[in-house]
Amino acid sequence: MTNRARAEWDPLVEVLIHRPGIEMFFGLMEPYSFLYERAFSIDEAVYEHTELEHALGEEGVTVRRLKRYAVEVAGRRPELLERVREAAPRIVRYSGPKEMVVQSRRALRRNLASFDAETLFNILLLRPSVRLQRRAGERAILPTVELDCPLANLYFMRDQQALTADGFVLGRMAKPQRRGEPALTGALLRYAGASIAGEVRAPGTFEGGDLLPLGEFALLGTGDRTNASAVRQILAMPTGFDEIGVVHQPAHPALPDDSPDPMIDMHLDTYFNVAGRGLAVGSEALLKVAKVDRYRRRGGGRVVREPGSIPLLDFLRARKFEVVELSTLEQLSYATNFLCLRDRRILAVEVERELDRVLAGVAVAARRNPHRYGALLALARRERTELAEGRGFFPHTAALRDRGVEVVPLSLQEITGGYGGAHCMTCVLDRAAS
Repeated sequence: MTNRARAEWDPLVEVLIHRPGIEMFFGLMEPYSFLYERAFSIDEAVYEHTELEHALGEEGVTVRRLKRYAVEVAGRRPELLERVREAAPRIVRYSGPKEMVVQSRRALRRNLASFDAETLFNILLLRPSVRLQRRAGERAILPTVELDCPLANLYFMRDQQALTADGFVLGRMAKPQRRGEPALTGALLRYAGASIAGEVRAPGTFEGGDLLPLGEFALLGTGDRTNASAVRQILAMPTGFDEIGVVHQPAHPALPDDSPDPMIDMHLDTYFNVAGRGLAVGSEALLKVAKVDRYRRRGGGRVVREPGSIPLLDFLRARKFEVVELSTLEQLSYATNFLCLRDRRILAVEVERELDRVLAGVAVAARRNPHRYGALLALARRERTELAEGRGFFPHTAALRDRGVEVVPLSLQEITGGYGGAHCMTCVLDRAAS
């Protein structure tokens, strides 16, 4: 199985997605703790995800769903199931009277051989444990099932790994709520025979939304989700790029200090993307302040940093990229989180349908902390009026049309409540070299 992505604009051949299920329900019980941006409708979110899958299929992309793919690979590679069976007793824990716990643990080990691939997948997804109790005077044993942080963010399939020109970089999630995800996806990709460039190890943390392959070079974001240890590890991997620009997570100029806000620019792809060869799209405010350290591979594979750092906007222009600049409000409304299907054809979020909820979220933040978010709210409100009366909202703008960009628009206003759009929800398995 060959997996390559030299450039985001190369024709998209195959993707892996995860249709959200019951784990999303548990995430909505406490959205903040599960890293969601806000509450939303599960029914509508699943429908929108179905529409995303349909749109990809209509574009000729082979779409694989994670659970089905796992069952398929397990059918070919039974050792994958054995690995999960070995891990299950460490995930499924029992508590209660000692003799009952011992009996239940033995029963689990005995029963594991009977569990099919889907049952084992659900153990990894939901991470259940059982508390047992026997009440005085009653013969029944009462079980209480507890879930140890279900993988409620698993449908953001971009983040567990990133595809490069020489295979996957397997990640390690920054937040403990998501730490179990790459263990699942990484094992699956390995047993499927995927090309692996390397794997980020502790203390490194790396999420796939921070890496963008751009032909002759790649950009690698660092900040809240990808740390310096991961950057050093990835620079040493055979990713197929002789130049990598390391982009430091910027603070928005409307904030009163130099501290970045991860809910404004969590990953590189939340404020920057490419719609085709030589055509970048990004937040005007953030592209000017995000600093890039430039690394080049020299003889013998040695990676050397070039002197100085430059703004991301200057870095792109020096490499002959034309830049379509977005307002802060559009960027906050997932404008850059589009998926490039091929050169100058993108699958993008309908930004105008996101605006009200995004503005409401900024307003809540401003009420809680007016010093930090008051100016950002004022800017976003002003931009909405100006854009509505002027050029309109991304992706339906003359700036894209004049540059030959074709848009497949998607309404994703519910599922983006988890904080991410079409780019975040797709793990690219292969792009055809153009």
